[in-house]
Amino acid sequence: MTQSAPEPLTPWDRVEAALTLLAVDPVGLKGLWLRARASGLRDRITAALPALPLPVRRIHPTIGDDALFGGLDLAATLASGTPVIQKGVLDEPAALVLAMAERALPGLAARLGTALDVPRHCLIALDEGAERDELLPSGLVDRLGLFLDLDGLPWGDTREIHIDPERLAAARARLATVTTPAKAGETLARVAAQLGIASLRAPLLALAAARAQAAWEGHPTVTEDDLRRGADLVFAHRALPATEEAPPEPEPPQDEPEDDTPPPPEQEQQQGEELFPEEMLVEAVRAALPSDLLEQLAAGRAARMARGASGTGSAKTGNRRGRPLPSRQGRLGTGARIDLVGTLRAAAPWQPLRRRQQKSDAVLLVRSSDIRIKRFKETSDRVLIFAVDASGSSAMARLSEAKGAVELLLGQAYARRDHVSLVAFRGRDAELMLPPTRSLVQTKRRLAGLPGGGGTPLAHGLRLALAVGAQARSRGMTPTIALLTDGRGNIALDGSANRAQAEEDALKLATTIRASGLPSIVIDTANRPQPSLQTLAKALDAPYIALPRADAHRLSSVLGAAMGD
Repeated sequence: MTQSAPEPLTPWDRVEAALTLLAVDPVGLKGLWLRARASGLRDRITAALPALPLPVRRIHPTIGDDALFGGLDLAATLASGTPVIQKGVLDEPAALVLAMAERALPGLAARLGTALDVPRHCLIALDEGAERDELLPSGLVDRLGLFLDLDGLPWGDTREIHIDPERLAAARARLATVTTPAKAGETLARVAAQLGIASLRAPLLALAAARAQAAWEGHPTVTEDDLRRGADLVFAHRALPATEEAPPEPEPPQDEPEDDTPPPPEQEQQQGEELFPEEMLVEAVRAALPSDLLEQLAAGRAARMARGASGTGSAKTGNRRGRPLPSRQGRLGTGARIDLVGTLRAAAPWQPLRRRQQKSDAVLLVRSSDIRIKRFKETSDRVLIFAVDASGSSAMARLSEAKGAVELLLGQAYARRDHVSLVAFRGRDAELMLPPTRSLVQTKRRLAGLPGGGGTPLAHGLRLALAVGAQARSRGMTPTIALLTDGRGNIALDGSANRAQAEEDALKLATTIRASGLPSIVIDTANRPQPSLQTLAKALDAPYIALPRADAHRLSSVLGAAMGD
C-alpha cells in the first residue's frame, strides 16, 4: 500500500524545525539563508542564534580581507610606530551573521564559500533584497543548507522560539553515532535530479539534515520521516517550478508468457528494504513551499545569472574593465588601487587643523579616512550561440538564413564587443562549427561548407550549446542561446532513432539549461507553429517566436533584440 506524503509544515513550524536542526549540526548544514526585511519578526529568529554551539560574530558585506583573515593593521601601525597584528574573524570557529547579504561582493562570497568548505564555521545570511534578482551569490546559495522566507508571515502566527537545552545537548552527543541506510544518499541524489537540482552539494546537505533530525528525535538510524524532513528543508527552495509534461504515448501491449515462479529470496529482501519511495519525497518537497515563491526564486536566479551578476544588486562582473567611476572612500591593504588625486583632495582642507593638533610642520598629514579607492565599470562581452537545426530537406534554406544572420550580427559586433558561435545538429550528433568569435573573415570561411540533411538530434544540439555557454561564462562572458528549428527531435542521446526518448532527453536538457540560468530564445521556422517547440520553450523559460518565413534581416533583428540591443 502506497503511503501519501504528510501535510507540509506550517510557516512557523518550518522556522522552528530549521533552527533546531541548525542548532544540532551547524557545521554539517553550513548555515541558513534567511530572506526577510529587518523587523521584529526577524529579530525573533536571530534571538535564537545563541543556541548554536559556536560564538556568534556579525560581519558586513564590505568587510575586507584583513578583518576576515587578520594580518597587519596598517592604520594602527602608522599611528603607534610599531607593527600591530590583528586577528581575523575566521581564525576561530564561529557562526557568522552576514547582514545585507544580497550586497555581498563576488570576492567576499568566494572567500566565505571557501571557509564553509572547511568544517569549522556556519553562515547565517540575512537577505533583505527587495527585487527578485537581489539574491545571494550563487556560491553561497549552493553551500547553505537551510532557507527561510518570512514574507507575508503575520506576527500573530509566530511565537517565541525555545529549544530545550538538555534535549539539544543529548542530540549533539548522539549525532556522531547516527547511521544512515545504504540507499539513502542514492535516493536523495535521484530526488534532487527529478526536482531539477544540478548541485551535488544539495543531496549531501539533505543527508546531513536527515541525520540531525534523527539525532533530535533519538533515532539510532535515519528513518523515512527523517529523510523526508531533510529533503523538505534542503531541496524545497532549490527545486525548479514544476512544468506540465505531455502525457506519454501509449505503448502497444506485448504478449509475455506468464511466469508463476516466485521471486528469489534476495529480490524479496531488496523490495522490502526500499524504505524511501522517491515519488513521496518529490511530492513532499513540491508541497513544502508555495509555487509563487519557487517561481520568484527561479526567476531571480535566471535574471542574476543572465546578466552576469552574482547577487550584488547593481554590481556586475565581467571580463573587461570599462570606463572609470568616481572614487570612493576605502582602506589600505584591500588590494584596490589608490586614487592619489582624490586622496589629496580629501586631505587638503584638514591640513591647518591637523598641524595645530599635532604641533607639526609636516608638509602633508594624511589619515586613513582620507584614502580614496579607484573604481571602474566592469563590462562583459556578450556571445550569441546559434543552435541551428541542419536536418531534413529544408536544411539548406534554413542554414542559408542562419548564415546571413550570423554575418549581419558580426558586422555590428565590433562596436558592441559581441561574439557569435554556431552549433549545428544533424544526423546523429551535433558539431561546434564556430567557436565564439568576432572575426568576420573566419566566420565566412567556417560557414561556407556547413553541411545539412539527416535526422534531428535536438538533444545533442542543446547539450553542446549548454557546454559552449558554460565555457563562455567561465571566461566572464554573457552567453545567450538561440535555437532555430522547425520540428521535434527524433534522435535520442544514446543515438537511437526513438522519438519519445529524444523528446524526453530534450526536455531534460532544457530543464538543465534553465537551472543554469543561461538565457535562451526558441525560433520556430516551421510553416505552422509547433506545439512541441512551445513546450520546449516553456521548459527553457525562454520566449517562443514563430518565424515561418524568416530571412537573415528578420533573424538578425529578433536576435539583436533578444540580446538587449
